[in-house]
Formats: sequence, C-alpha cells, structure tokens
Amino acid sequence: MSAFKRLYNKIEWRLAKGEKVCEILRKRGMKIGKNCELYKDVLYPGEPYLCSFGDNVRVTSGVKFITHDGGVWVCRNNGQLTDADVFGKIIVGNNVHIGVNAIIMPGVTIGNNVVIGCGAVVTRDIPDNSIAVGVPAKVIESYDEYLEKLSSKCDYTKHMSYEEKKKYLIDKFSIE
Repeated sequence: MSAFKRLYNKIEWRLAKGEKVCEILRKRGMKIGKNCELYKDVLYPGEPYLCSFGDNVRVTSGVKFITHDGGVWVCRNNGQLTDADVFGKIIVGNNVHIGVNAIIMPGVTIGNNVVIGCGAVVTRDIPDNSIAVGVPAKVIESYDEYLEKLSSKCDYTKHMSYEEKKKYLIDKFSIE
C-alpha cells in the first residue's frame, strides 16, 4: 500500500462518523448488519474480517475487540512456536449493546438480545437474551428480568428537546 493510500485511510477514519464508520469497516472485511451504531473510538481488530455483527448492534466508546492471542509472543521469543499466531473469530448477534470499555476476546460468540455491561471482559460465549457484566463477564439475569426491572425506572425523554429533557431531569432530581 502506498504512503498516500495509508495517509488517506488515516484521514478518512479520523473524519468518519455514523454510517461512514460502518462503511469503512465493511471495506476492510468486517461483516456488519443493518442499523448498527458503531463508535469510532473503539479498538477494532487488525483482522476485521474475523468479526461479524448482526443487525441493531451498538458498540460504545472504548470497546476493544481482540481477535488474536498476544501471549504466543512469549513462546516465539523462547524459540518455540516460531512464526506462530493464534486467532479466533468474534460473532455478535442481533440487537446487542456493548457498554463502554468492554473487552471482547477471541473466539467469543455473543447471542441475540444481549447487553454487555461497561468494563466487562467477555472471555466466553454469551447466550441469547442475557445481560452479562464483570471480569470475566458472567450472565447476571435474563433479558426479560432486565426489561421488567427497567420498566419501573424508565424516563420517557427520547421525544424531548435538550431543554425539555434538562428541565424534566432537574425537576425529577430536585436540582437547584
């Protein structure tokens, strides 16, 4: 790849927003479904073709997708497993939210209707309809339990302007 092309790719990435992030990642070989919200300040793998996202996937700030086992480096340095790498695919199902600073390790499949909590380290498959948090990530409740719990806490503000939402929240939390 020419120096100009590398520079162009870096500039294109820095300027990318919204659907452009998905478009760039698709060009690099990542499979991405419809209606995905992928933040660009995410560490996408050096092997993007080893990742696939279903429809309605949201990946928030600071998330890291790791598709290789860097520990093999030690073995190579010891003269063992020379020229070796270890890779694993990452598959993310439909309707998945991955919270801030989560880490998704190689070989992991995340099912449909899943929430991955902030800072979680996902080292094993997460089944459909699950909420997973922690280090290492563990399923703590089902999607239905999560929905029931949230229903009593919801503030319906998505239709409000910034000022309307601000007033509503200041009143709700008695902020003076």
